[in-house]
Amino acid sequence: MTTMPDTQTQGNASSPDGDILLEVKNLKMYFPVSSGMLFQRTVAHIKAVDDVSFFVKRGETLGLVGESGCGKTTTGRCILQLYKPTGGQVIFEGQNLMELSSRQMRAMRREMQVIFQDPYSSLNPRMTAGNIIGEPLVVHGLVHSKAEYRERVADLLQNVGLNPYMADRFPHEFSGGQRQRIGVARALSVAPKFIVADEPVSALDVSIQAQIINLLEDLQEQFNLTYLFIAHDLSVVRHISDRVGVMYLGHIVEMADRNEIYVNPIHPYTKALLSAVPIPDPVIDAQRERILLTGEVPSPLNPPSGCVFHPRCPIVIDECSQVFPELREVAPNHWAACIRADGYGSY
Repeated sequence: MTTMPDTQTQGNASSPDGDILLEVKNLKMYFPVSSGMLFQRTVAHIKAVDDVSFFVKRGETLGLVGESGCGKTTTGRCILQLYKPTGGQVIFEGQNLMELSSRQMRAMRREMQVIFQDPYSSLNPRMTAGNIIGEPLVVHGLVHSKAEYRERVADLLQNVGLNPYMADRFPHEFSGGQRQRIGVARALSVAPKFIVADEPVSALDVSIQAQIINLLEDLQEQFNLTYLFIAHDLSVVRHISDRVGVMYLGHIVEMADRNEIYVNPIHPYTKALLSAVPIPDPVIDAQRERILLTGEVPSPLNPPSGCVFHPRCPIVIDECSQVFPELREVAPNHWAACIRADGYGSY
């Protein structure tokens, strides 16, 4: 089996004990909207991520959930600097990634990897599985001979539950679940500390989803990995995450421990999401409260004033359209952005 090299724990300015691996502060990602055929000018901005802050501790999994278009994937790509954020800070092991040069960021990418959502389009169809997994080893100079290269690729395939002889196969010869395992092996190849898992199971069958989730948990324990797990399936997020953050229209509206947020949701949007999760027991399912949201998610090109959720909120009051709620601690280690949330059952 491939073993990951030892890493030296570095201090973090905002975490004296070095417990925090990643800290995101006031992250913003605005995409410009241009007008004009010849002389284009920026006429507006799509606020995909707007003033998002959170941290991820070493060895934990932070789940990020929300509807499609709420900014989850954009947040993950901004952390990895695949998108250059409009503002804010992304601090990884005490270094602000937004201040690094291209060469410095290239070296930092060995510490941060990504598992993409679509196992079909994220693999080069002209490369074999072995070359897909082994390419990062060559790019970062981690192997020095063909024999070492083949050995590392074989070990990585075994780590994700695939046979080493599959290294010579092309992506079209694999099933969806097997392709995603190749994507996981590629992310593991450079021995990262932090992985952004961008909806890694949403394109897979339910039975295969469970296998991939279990694989990610086993690898996390084996290699002491830290995950940002992006998904829209709350049941999957509860299974794998230590803490859960809920996003809506570019903002984090609630964050808490996984069990806390499922047992005592505070924000009305979180309650609506949880009410849509199916429950196997028909008796309990028939008795629980149903929250049906009206309307569509507003456009990030022209977000509502005040609370961005107020046009669809079932408990909206006049003040909601005028005051932007700050994300504040309404219970121990439980944060929510709602002016009516002063504690459990406050509304």
